[in-house]
Amino acid sequence: MRRRLTLPRPPLRPLRLTARSRLALLYTALVLAAGVVMTALTYLLMRRDLKTRWLLDRRPPSAAEEAPGPADATGPPAPPALPDLAEAARGDTLSALLTQAAIALTVVTVLAALLGWLVAGRVLRPIRAISATAQRLSAEDLSERVPVTAPADELSGLADTVNGMLDRIQHGIAERDQALESQRLFTANAAHELRTPLTTMRTAIDVTLDGKPSTEELRTMAGDIRAAVEQSRRTLDGLLALARSQAAPGGRLPADLAGAAAVALDAAAPEAAARNVELFTDLSPAPVAGEPVLLERMAGNLVDNALRYNRSGGRVAVTTGGVDGLAFLRVANTGRHVSPDAAAGLLEPFVRGEHDGARGDGGAGLGLSIVRAVVTAHRGEITTVARPEGGLDITVRIPARGTPVPRAPAGAKRRAARAG
Repeated sequence: MRRRLTLPRPPLRPLRLTARSRLALLYTALVLAAGVVMTALTYLLMRRDLKTRWLLDRRPPSAAEEAPGPADATGPPAPPALPDLAEAARGDTLSALLTQAAIALTVVTVLAALLGWLVAGRVLRPIRAISATAQRLSAEDLSERVPVTAPADELSGLADTVNGMLDRIQHGIAERDQALESQRLFTANAAHELRTPLTTMRTAIDVTLDGKPSTEELRTMAGDIRAAVEQSRRTLDGLLALARSQAAPGGRLPADLAGAAAVALDAAAPEAAARNVELFTDLSPAPVAGEPVLLERMAGNLVDNALRYNRSGGRVAVTTGGVDGLAFLRVANTGRHVSPDAAAGLLEPFVRGEHDGARGDGGAGLGLSIVRAVVTAHRGEITTVARPEGGLDITVRIPARGTPVPRAPAGAKRRAARAG
């Protein structure tokens, strides 16, 4: 006996109506419910009115109405009342009322369904425009925006919200692409910078070990390797500091640019004396909210850069303060002439001045790029101007903190004596 194979039937899915269909059905149901209520009230009122009239017709005549007059004594008697005919007429009237009301309600319901469908389509038209715009958008093209209707209603608010979201997405994608491109170039530059000391170390080893090196040659090789390792360490430290600075500060703490500048100046005082550079300072409170360690590193790099690329007997002026809701730190120095076009490029990683040489200054070319990263992380801005008489004038501006903080511990308007 063959057994018949029966496949299980797929479960029935409930019918899903569109938003337009649901709105049309809702409009139709409301009109139908209102029509039924109105018909019921009309029927009850009409029934009560007919019943009242029927009772008045059945009222017994009064004595004056029953007593015949002198002239009517011999006249014919009054016709008898017909209560059954009146009751039947009342029933026919109510039945005709229900029939006509049902026909009228049916016509009105059909018209309400048609008008509800049209009205729902018009109401949902902006939403369809939003959906069509979202379907046309892609990761490569986010320039299109949802049209906003003229009256300020809920749908126009929805369109504004979607447009704002698209603006944020487009801005985020642009920042991501810019960050990826910057990281690609930065990685290439970092690889180049780290390859140079490694090549130096390998060359020193190969040349020294080619034959029978003397003790003096081995010491010279060790010194070259030590200098290359130190250069690699400074480069790696700069890369780590730059990577940390490019991230937004995790917690914003009360800080002061004047205090950060004072710490940097105290640390740079011995080097300023060794280089015979005079320090001029005018430190006014510059309260900000951010990461104090990063801000101190920023100020230290600015002061160190101003000292490193200076001349003997030169000057460094450091000024802090606040204006128009911004706290600023300004560092200006004397030194070699820098072309105005090259001034802004000095903020890029591994970029040095035209006359800086390879590594005679001992720097890794990351100081100002770290400064720019810290300023960007604190939502500030940095401007670099080449001074006509030589040197740079660098100004950092960061949004000021609302509450004032005490004056920097280093004091205001101090002047260090010329060293040497």
